[in-house]
Amino acid sequence: MYAETGGPDVLQLTERAVPEPGPGEVRVKVAVSGVNPTDWKSRTGNGPGQPAPFPEVVPNQDGAGTVDAVGAGVDPGRIGERVWLWEAAWQRADGTAQEYLALPAAQAVPLPAGASFDLGASLGIPALTAHRCLTVSDQGPRRLAEGALTGRTVLVAGGAGAVGNAAIQLARWAGATVLSTVSGPAKAALATAAGAQHVINYRTGDPAAAIRELAPAGVDIIVEVAPVPNAELDLAVAGPDAVVAAYAGGSGDKVELVIRTMMTRNIRFQGVLVYTVPAQAKQDAVADVAAAVAAGALRVGAAAGLPLHRFPLEQCAAAHAAVEADAVGKVLIDVG
Repeated sequence: MYAETGGPDVLQLTERAVPEPGPGEVRVKVAVSGVNPTDWKSRTGNGPGQPAPFPEVVPNQDGAGTVDAVGAGVDPGRIGERVWLWEAAWQRADGTAQEYLALPAAQAVPLPAGASFDLGASLGIPALTAHRCLTVSDQGPRRLAEGALTGRTVLVAGGAGAVGNAAIQLARWAGATVLSTVSGPAKAALATAAGAQHVINYRTGDPAAAIRELAPAGVDIIVEVAPVPNAELDLAVAGPDAVVAAYAGGSGDKVELVIRTMMTRNIRFQGVLVYTVPAQAKQDAVADVAAAVAAGALRVGAAAGLPLHRFPLEQCAAAHAAVEADAVGKVLIDVG
């Protein structure tokens, strides 16, 4: 937990009372906690030494574990259920970097027997963000399922990242043709392992020409991690009525767009922040990601293009530092 903003060193390992679930809540014995960039960004706040938003903040939005108690109004049959957790710490003091966590029952989603806690802790922010990026096009779909993106071409920028990995896997499950841009051979191997059919190194040759050769009519959906440096490329390869769904900034705060190009092809730039998407869209994303897990369409580990980096709970600070240093893959904390 931490009581003030700052670097990883503000995180302290403490003993806390086991919480009791309130009405509509479940208590989860956390097995694995996942770390995302927004976790360390929330911890740093607007600068070091500021009071945290709550007297004690336990970090991390995502995790997985087992329901061991339920509050009033929750089916007691959920006790013993394996679950994955999403947005545990959003506008709350209690995230997943602790042994026991009470949170609204809807934020603990059943995890199939064949799905590992590692996978469960890697879903949350990355998979829900990827789902939103893939479902904001005016051409649809609004939901993802097998075949929902058949006939569509999706370009995933940064296919070796956690969101990029999830976007590739979800898009392939939904039947899209998936292209991905990466910065080098090692990341190309990861994007390919995730399922991208075509991988383009944006640092060599003419990436726009390479993408246009693969998708002569243009790309339908672009899942964009770095719109500031990539805007020119995005406009060069976007097809008619395409959407560029940007969930991060890359470097800088301002994007330069060519208005005439956007107008003539009806291209739309869409910002995506998973925490504040409409409630129905969030519910749909949770349901569709759960369906993809049940179908075996989402995987983690090096063979799935998402290497895992593990830390024990007492090294939570080191786990945060690894994400802050742009570790390639998924950083997990073993809690239980």
